[in-house]
Order: sequence, then C-alpha cells, then structure tokens
Amino acid sequence: MVPTHLGIIPDGNRRWAKSQGLPSIEGHRRGVRLAKEIAIASFDRGVRFFTMYGFSTENWRRTEEEVGYLMELFYGVVTREFQELEKRGVRFRVLGSREGLSKRLVGAIDDLESRTADYPNGTVSLCLNYGGQQELADAFRSMLAAGVTPDEVTPALIAEHIYAPEVPPVDLVIRMSGEQRISGFMLWRINYAELYFVNKHWPAFTVADLDDALAEFARRQRRYGN
Repeated sequence: MVPTHLGIIPDGNRRWAKSQGLPSIEGHRRGVRLAKEIAIASFDRGVRFFTMYGFSTENWRRTEEEVGYLMELFYGVVTREFQELEKRGVRFRVLGSREGLSKRLVGAIDDLESRTADYPNGTVSLCLNYGGQQELADAFRSMLAAGVTPDEVTPALIAEHIYAPEVPPVDLVIRMSGEQRISGFMLWRINYAELYFVNKHWPAFTVADLDDALAEFARRQRRYGN
C-alpha cells in the first residue's frame, strides 16, 4: 500500500547548516534540491500527489534578509528547478495566499500552473504563504461571497472552497527534526492522515528514509473511525 498523497514538513534547514558550519542559506538551498529528489522518488514509488510545506504565514516574522532569500529560492523553484518534473509530465500547484508575494513571483507561479494544468503524471503542491487556519478562513470567506447560507454548509461544500480543491486528502505526513507537531499543515486534508516523525533535519533526509516511511505506512491499519 502506497499513499496517494504524501505531505512533507521539511524542518531543520538552518539547524542542519549550523551543524555543518555553513550559513543558513546553504541549508535552504540544500533543502530545495532535496525536495526535487524526494518528489521524483515518491512518484517513482507510486505516490500521485506530493505536497511540501515551503513558507508559512508565520515565516514573515523572520529577518528581511532571510525572507528575501527564500522568496528568490521559490522563484528559482518555479522558473528552473521544476523543469525536470515538468518534463516528466508532473503538474504544479501552489496552496496559499498570493497576498504579500511579489508580482514577479505570482506571475511565474500562474504561468507554471497554467502550463502544467493538464499534466497527467502526478501533482506537486507547494504550500507557500500558507496557514492552515487561514485556508479555512479563506474557504468560509469564499462561501459567503458565493451566497452560501448556514443550512447549506457541509464538509463536502467546505472541501470545494479550500485551496486547490482538486488536491485530495493527505494519506501520510512526514515531519522532520524530531518535532512532533503539525504547525498548521493542511489542517483540513490531514483529518485521517498517518503521521511519521523523523529525527533528522530535512537536508539530511534520504531516499532510504523515504522508503522507511513508506514501509511503515504500508504496515499501518487505517480505520477511518470504524
């Protein structure tokens, strides 16, 4: 059994860099390269949807220098790093608010999403300027704007108004650095997700670690409340 939708919370880029005697930006750079490697390995193993937590709404509190560098990294992901996945026929989606992002980055995101919209060989989603509570607030705002009445609100209807509603619920969440919390990641979609925690910083994660997580997932019994 392979998860249809795999979610990754890639914690520890800065701590990994410090442990290696490197500037924190090197941890972020390594993290981006690794994300592509793990996404490709995941699709090769049968995963259909791969979602990475990239930048939360709380991450704006970091220094202006670090935020600026991260935004340049994301621009590079959209304009360069994703090319190999695009050649493989993988679709790209961003989950999160466009508010606060530069016009340059938003334009690149829109272009890549449009270009890959019909690609059939999997979907990579990047949670960018994303907050789990904010996603739900935006979903309710969207329903109100559509004239939905209280009696019409159902879980199915809410699911139609969250970011990228075609992206299905998450089956497995892998969290790095030994941290055992969700940090607002995909709150609506992880309702019945299996959780797997790794005592490694994200840049030290390997394909072998991915295989261990997938093997553990295959051993678990998913009861969905039954």
